[in-house]
This record gives sequence, C-alpha cells and structure tokens, in this order.
Amino acid sequence: MKKLNLCLIWLIWATNFWQLGTSIWLNLPASGSKCVSEEIQTNVVVLADYYVISDDHTSHEPTIFVKVTSPYGNDLHSKKNVTHGQFAFTTHEAGNYLACFSVVGHNPKGSEVSVNLDWRTGVAAKDWESVARKEHIEGVELELRKLEAAVEAIHENLLYLKNREADMRIVSEKTNTRVAMFSIMSLAVCITVSGFQLLYLKRYFQKKKLI
Repeated sequence: MKKLNLCLIWLIWATNFWQLGTSIWLNLPASGSKCVSEEIQTNVVVLADYYVISDDHTSHEPTIFVKVTSPYGNDLHSKKNVTHGQFAFTTHEAGNYLACFSVVGHNPKGSEVSVNLDWRTGVAAKDWESVARKEHIEGVELELRKLEAAVEAIHENLLYLKNREADMRIVSEKTNTRVAMFSIMSLAVCITVSGFQLLYLKRYFQKKKLI
C-alpha cells in the first residue's frame, strides 16, 4: 500500500511537471532575428503568449516582428509592429515548429529589447477550467482527468519517438547499403582502369621492343 501511494505521488508530480509550459526569455539583437523551435508531433495543440520588455524605460516602446512557421515552411502566425500577442494552432505536420522574433524600426543605442515567450503544448495548453465547468468536475476528479491526459500524451510521445527511431534506422540501413555499393563500384572501376593501364603499357613496351 505504501509503494502504491508513493507511485501515485510520483505520477502526480510527473503530471504537474509535464503540464508546465516553457517560459523563455529572449534578448533580441539590434539587427537580425532570434528563433526558438520545438519538435512536435501531429494533432497537438500549441498555445503561446509573448510580450516585449524594454530596459530603457522611455516613452518609445520598441516593436517586434513575429513569425511562426511549420516544419514545411507554412506560415502559422505573422505579426509586425507589435509589442505583445498570442498565437494558437493545432499541428498537422510532425517536425520542428519555429518561432522567430526581430526588432522593427529604430532602437536607441545601448538599450536592450527582451521578449518573454510562454510556450505551451499538449496538456499544458488545454483549458482545464472550461473542461471542469462543462463536465461539472472538480478536486480529485479533475486532477485524475489531468493525470489521464498526461499519461496519454506521454504514451503518444513514446510511440512517436519509437516510429522516428524506426524511420531513422531504415534510413541508416539504406545509407549503409548505398555506401557499400558505392565502395564496391569504386573498387571495380579502379581494378578495371588498372587492367587497361597494364594492357596499354604492355603493348607499348612490345611495340618499342623493350620487352
């Protein structure tokens, strides 16, 4: 019974850890952009909030350009001359999703523009308050529902990683086979060329009566 309680406590702690979103602090350069990315599988909800923080404390508040793209380069969110915003989408492609930020317009010399990005995916992005109101659940039942969703997300992620590992193994085996075939072909070409060279030299020396 004691082991069961410890296991339950560990699962609840792991669930709470899994539900935490990723809060990122970015210091943007005066020119160029800074990007963050995350590898996400399909059918996962992504929700993010971002806002600008300037260290110069002047009336001029710098603005930024924000662009979010999918693994295949599709634009999911694009905003210019903003100081804060939010984007949300459900992934339809598996791979790296990229969010890039850059400073727009004039930025006073010596001042630093920072962006706080709160990036949440999967269970962490779900509106559990709405779920609780809709299904009339609370307390332990709500926590168990969160635990179930987190376990399902972990299971799906493990299956995704397993499939990725299988795909990478297939690619590696194909690459090894092609490298082996290329090596054999290269060796065959070298042997053939060497044979022709020996035959040519033999005929040349015979023609010159050196042998």
